[in-house]
Amino acid sequence: MSSIVAIVGRPNVGKSTFFNRLIQRREAIVDAVSGVTRDRHYGKSDWNGREFSLIDTGGYVVGSDDVFEAEIDKQVELAIDEADAIIFMVDVEAGVTGMDEDVAKLLRKIDKPVFLAVNKVDNAKRAEDAVEFYSLGLGEYYTIASINGSGTGDLLDALVEALPENETKQETDLPRFAVVGRPNAGKSSFINALIGEDRYIVTDIAGTTRDSIDTKYNRFGFEFNLVDTAGIRRKSKVKEDLEFYSVMRSVRAIEHSDVCLLVLDATRGFDAQVQNIFWLAERNRKGIVILVNKWDLVDKDNSTMKAFEKQIKREIEPFTDVPIIFMSALTKQRIYKAIETAVTVYKNRSKKIKTRKLNDVLLPIIQHTPPPAYKGKYVKIKFITQLPTPQPQFAFFCNLPQYVRDPYKRFLENKLRENFDFHGVPVTVYMRKK
Repeated sequence: MSSIVAIVGRPNVGKSTFFNRLIQRREAIVDAVSGVTRDRHYGKSDWNGREFSLIDTGGYVVGSDDVFEAEIDKQVELAIDEADAIIFMVDVEAGVTGMDEDVAKLLRKIDKPVFLAVNKVDNAKRAEDAVEFYSLGLGEYYTIASINGSGTGDLLDALVEALPENETKQETDLPRFAVVGRPNAGKSSFINALIGEDRYIVTDIAGTTRDSIDTKYNRFGFEFNLVDTAGIRRKSKVKEDLEFYSVMRSVRAIEHSDVCLLVLDATRGFDAQVQNIFWLAERNRKGIVILVNKWDLVDKDNSTMKAFEKQIKREIEPFTDVPIIFMSALTKQRIYKAIETAVTVYKNRSKKIKTRKLNDVLLPIIQHTPPPAYKGKYVKIKFITQLPTPQPQFAFFCNLPQYVRDPYKRFLENKLRENFDFHGVPVTVYMRKK
């Protein structure tokens, strides 16, 4: 299970640009207007073979009257409280500000690795100016330029060295099914309905579940560990933000699971918070089953279910090969169907396909629909094999892997799904030099 690293600092110092560079995709909104990052952004990164989860927090402002900034401050404190290490970013152009001192004061109180990153240092003069940040009392600093990546290597070398060793997975062959979703979606009610007892406290107050709890499930021929990952616990030193803490605690549980059962409230729909958790599970290459709970409370006609399913699949494109179960934890409608489906997804994720069968099925398809020529170069795929990883990953060996574009990789993924059934499981396609 990988560590969590939080990126903190006052507004407009370049945290989102740095975050985007580390996860190698443009996901966080980057804008010159101060305080653009209102929602949290989560991503996976790795350096020198060590994986870690990243959280891009909003800008920290003490004593602001802005209701958004007050909310961001709470979330920054929660991120600091939950993370294994913190990157504190400052801006060499602005120098040491009062807000920087406020954040530094907060960070000096914690017993966790803190890395002071002085951003926008892209010439020798600015490197000299960075010396003043010693006054923050956080020791050594790292000069970086997040816009072009300068200096990030040294920072990441030190970061991964300070991260705790990855926890070893519990010694059990049992699959782990994480029940995830936003507060009050019915996760605990779902588990109670499955195990037939009120193991979890269920109330109408969002965020009742304070910690992740494992339950061994052994009924009707199924055996696995169920984890309720609402994972919101009260801390004495921080003000609570239930929505944010829900995701914070779910990050670890998702990473440590095989299949994620994403429970959403049918009366609220597949909103941004639910989508955030869905993409967390997808990025971690976990099996996913979407459970639309409280379906008994929705006014329906013959087309309601199809319309709801279509809307969800539009939001999760291009990964639409995901089972969607409409259920009610209260009436126990389709709860066992949900478990059956999760077991099937687990088997799909563990599936190993013989190399000969892969090549016999896919090479004729590729020969009929080869990769488009690029710059007058023709790509010839010669051989396919499945990689020895816990989730489905495939290497396609060819003469010019650099010329295979993403649309053709999606075509190959779709053909793998059509012929070998990876329903509910992210599939990764790599092009390799023959």
